[in-house]
Amino acid sequence: MAKRNVSKLRGYLALLLVCFLYAVCDVVQRVVISPLVKLYPKARIPVLGRWIRAMAYFGTAPLRSVGGASLQFPPQVVPCAPGKLILMNHQSVIDILLVVKSVAYGYPRIVTRARYGRFIPLISHLVRLYQYPTVDPTANPREVLKMARAMSQEARDSDVPIAIFPEGTRTKDGEIGSFRKRGLAKVLKGRPWTVYVFVVDGYWEKSHVKDFLADLSALDGRVEHAATLEWTDPDADPGPFITKVRDIMSERLTEMRSNSTPAP
Repeated sequence: MAKRNVSKLRGYLALLLVCFLYAVCDVVQRVVISPLVKLYPKARIPVLGRWIRAMAYFGTAPLRSVGGASLQFPPQVVPCAPGKLILMNHQSVIDILLVVKSVAYGYPRIVTRARYGRFIPLISHLVRLYQYPTVDPTANPREVLKMARAMSQEARDSDVPIAIFPEGTRTKDGEIGSFRKRGLAKVLKGRPWTVYVFVVDGYWEKSHVKDFLADLSALDGRVEHAATLEWTDPDADPGPFITKVRDIMSERLTEMRSNSTPAP
């Protein structure tokens, strides 16, 4: 009982520290970072790249050092360049920080739900500052189609990598969910892509911030670079390619779990 209470206290302290650091980041982002990239637009990518990596550190370091969580980070195999597409399964809010860490010397533009662009401290301003493409699955069909077209154009013209969670929402059971194919198909048909496929596991029981208040020391998060694929023909049917990506994710997730199972 005492050990469980200590673990819970560590979870509270870790979350409080993250909240404090992000409150400071919100002020710094609005007062320093945003004006800086407006004054020096040519420095936008290096400045925003360093800033987002700093925020990823502030969001993960307390979970490890204070909360006792085991977090694995992805290899930085994604160049910060046009025509790079990152696809990752979605288990937790931490996945966003992992996507950030997969890009070398820059940052990705992450396809984000429109509701995160309004009234959320730090996050809403970050969505605008980093020009994240937004989607709203609750909109009427005409608006959804309009957003998908806009997202496709933004992705095609982006000078930094685009990141998408193809499932569209966090998994409830840890498995690879069904892909929301329409938006991803629009992006694939916009241009040729080098596609980087990542698989995460171990986070799905901590899918929301409130879940961090439980025993963080039990969190054993893993992430692997599963494949690099070339999408060379935007005029082709993206359906088989999307199916292939999902199959790769499912197979790698099975391998990761098999490799982490203790021998009898």
